[in-house]
Amino acid sequence: MLAKPVRTGLAAGTILALSLALGGTSALAAPVKNIVLVHGAFVDGSGWKPVYQMLTKRGFNVSVVQEPLTSLENDVAAVKRILDLQQGPCILVAHSYGGTVITEAGNDPSVAGLVFIAAHEPDMGETEATNGKRMPSAAKPPLKTADGFLYLDPSRFPDDFAADLPREQAEFEARSQMLTAAGVFTTAVADPAWKVKPSWALVAGADKIINPDLERMYAKRAHSVTVEVAGASHSVYESHPREVAALIEEAAQKARSRADAARR
Repeated sequence: MLAKPVRTGLAAGTILALSLALGGTSALAAPVKNIVLVHGAFVDGSGWKPVYQMLTKRGFNVSVVQEPLTSLENDVAAVKRILDLQQGPCILVAHSYGGTVITEAGNDPSVAGLVFIAAHEPDMGETEATNGKRMPSAAKPPLKTADGFLYLDPSRFPDDFAADLPREQAEFEARSQMLTAAGVFTTAVADPAWKVKPSWALVAGADKIINPDLERMYAKRAHSVTVEVAGASHSVYESHPREVAALIEEAAQKARSRADAARR
């Protein structure tokens, strides 16, 4: 059953009214057609498939980034490599640690708006590690390899990362993890794009990997248009693809209008 997300922040009607009141024509701006999806730590881009399928059926040009998860710098470069292939403006979407990546990569001039799905949004000088200590998650800490890469205990992965996915799917993801360099979580953000780009955020109400209160704080601080899916795990982009796709589509329709209104 399609969950009914709780919405906070600026409603679409409010944005439209604000734009018209300011005397601009931005309310009629054409929707953005390019969508770039960015995965988080411990997984690859294949989890975006349900969202990808929904958006492509609606006429969007969707690309999925495969980050190496070796450093924040390398992951930002991987996103920018895909952005360079786009024809025209795009909406940049991220899950989890991917939110830190697009917080940096989103400064690319082709990016019209940002969408954070159960994601981190550090401010300048902040790291995921320090923010996570401010509002600790319910999950067990990652394990570490001898050469400095982190991974989630496969026996804990289904409950901590993907509690609302079919057990077989969650167990497969646990055994097909992408190990992630520990340094990505302790690298500070230098130039947060959400300060200058319009943003949207989805809070996973039962997230054990990122504290939902931290997700709410991020969204409020960034003045994001926000929805919350109650009972959703960290894998909300897989377990609730309709809600995720709907928020991305809204961003594609409204990003230019919000950006124009903010500049006036």
